[in-house]
Amino acid sequence: MSAKRIAVEVLIDLRRRLDRLPSRSPERRDIVRQAAKLYGISESTLYRQLEKLYRPKALRRADHGIPRVLPKAQMLRYCEVIAALKIRTMNKKGRHISTVRAIEVLEGQGIEIPDGLVRPEKGQLRKATVNRYLKQWGFDHRTLTYQAPAVRFQARHSNECWQLDLSPSDLKHLEEPLWHDPSKDRPILMLYSVVDDRSGVCYQEYRNVYGEDVEAALRFLFNAMSAKSDEEFALQGIPAMLYMDNGPIARSRVFQSVMAYLGVQIQLHMPDSKAKHRHTARAKGKVERAFRTVKEAHEVLYHLREPKDEGQANERLLAYLKTYNDHPHRSEPHSRMEDWQANLPLEGIRQMCSWERFCTFAREPENRKIGIDARIRVDGTVYEVHADLAGESVILWWGLFDSELFVEHEGQRYGPRRSQKRTHLCSSKRTRDLRSRLLSGAKRKRCGGNGRWGGSGDSGSEGGCEGEPHAGMQDLGLVWGGLASAFRGRRSGIVVGDAQRGAVDADGDAMMLQAVEQGIDQGLALEQLVPVRVVEVRGDDRGLARVAQVHELEEGVDLLGL
Repeated sequence: MSAKRIAVEVLIDLRRRLDRLPSRSPERRDIVRQAAKLYGISESTLYRQLEKLYRPKALRRADHGIPRVLPKAQMLRYCEVIAALKIRTMNKKGRHISTVRAIEVLEGQGIEIPDGLVRPEKGQLRKATVNRYLKQWGFDHRTLTYQAPAVRFQARHSNECWQLDLSPSDLKHLEEPLWHDPSKDRPILMLYSVVDDRSGVCYQEYRNVYGEDVEAALRFLFNAMSAKSDEEFALQGIPAMLYMDNGPIARSRVFQSVMAYLGVQIQLHMPDSKAKHRHTARAKGKVERAFRTVKEAHEVLYHLREPKDEGQANERLLAYLKTYNDHPHRSEPHSRMEDWQANLPLEGIRQMCSWERFCTFAREPENRKIGIDARIRVDGTVYEVHADLAGESVILWWGLFDSELFVEHEGQRYGPRRSQKRTHLCSSKRTRDLRSRLLSGAKRKRCGGNGRWGGSGDSGSEGGCEGEPHAGMQDLGLVWGGLASAFRGRRSGIVVGDAQRGAVDADGDAMMLQAVEQGIDQGLALEQLVPVRVVEVRGDDRGLARVAQVHELEEGVDLLGL
């Protein structure tokens, strides 16, 4: 039987009477004894009811927030795996696996983690329970994808930090690009931009590229660091640091080497997180803001008058950038350009070097082995090097902006090796053009039975021809005669052979193709001819290559019949 309960009003009045007395007063004991006798309860019962009078009553159970179906550690592990599944399956639009589907995957197939396979028994996990603990322990989607606080920074001096980035132009393509690769689609019109971190001064250029091109980026940076022809555009000098993303440009060894030569530090910002917890756009907000302004205030006018090529587009862009840099600074009471000029470092501007010197920085070393024929192939072009380097391991120094190739071996440098302009005679159209020129040109008479085509000598001279050949045919006739004579000599039993693989004229002098050759599928390139030793012309199949005669030059047949 439960003890008799005294009314709350009586207990409150009794508590007030006791609070007026000292804690060890004998009158407190008398008051408690009289009240217990009056209500017919013991003194201990009355003391318990007085103690519970002001005690707050819990609104929830004592085990609130503690899983009862599973131990807390096990439930925490399941929730972590489900939260990881939602983050891992999220796409760019924010869609991800649901809690119900994640529970089905866990119970049906299980998830392999470094600690082992996680697969709970069916019926242990419920949607409401899992969602409640995901939110309680901070594993819900909103908490995990919450943006980290932005940290604002600003350089102390001008040219102390430049933010570099590139973005596709809203124009996408130009009607008449200055260059394009015929084997690919039209190049993308890319907008390259640098922004001074201190002042916000911006310099941009349009470039037609296929992706993030390192060569275009280096050319752009050279123009940005060099003094401008327009005196109103004062931005120039080598910055102390480039702040950029970890893209193909920053990872390029050539780009890193050039920046090291210039004394520019490359600072990479953190990449975009998979959980959308961090966006790269906020990491380089100054240059992204410049992109947005140019596209909204300048490129929208292209709907009225579209530029034809990069030169015209860059002229209009430069005119707008002068206006952009004259706009007020983001926090100072003057323009961006005035802020750049007022906050230059004490040591002044680091002037940019000449273009010739800049090109030497863009030579990338590469360890290669020279062939036994003292040749080496680079980007489809064969270069001949010094004979002493045959079969040796060397270091190639290849220029990104020029056609020079330097070879270094045991501390000694050889070169430069230059590739010359090549004239290909392998396509059907060019074959038809050659045939037309040969047939409708000048008088073609054999000279003394030696098989040589007519040269520029007199008709009465030894080995000459009657009549002058057509203008522009002398060099071609010399090459053709040399090739034809080489194969006539072979058929007559003359044994010739050498590693040079050139053509032979009627006098027994070899005509070597200077510096380069093309692959067998691209035909042979006619280059400057120099006399060397007698050689044998062979195909890639180790057999003799057939030379077509003039009357055999039909459509689809190459000059050498390869």
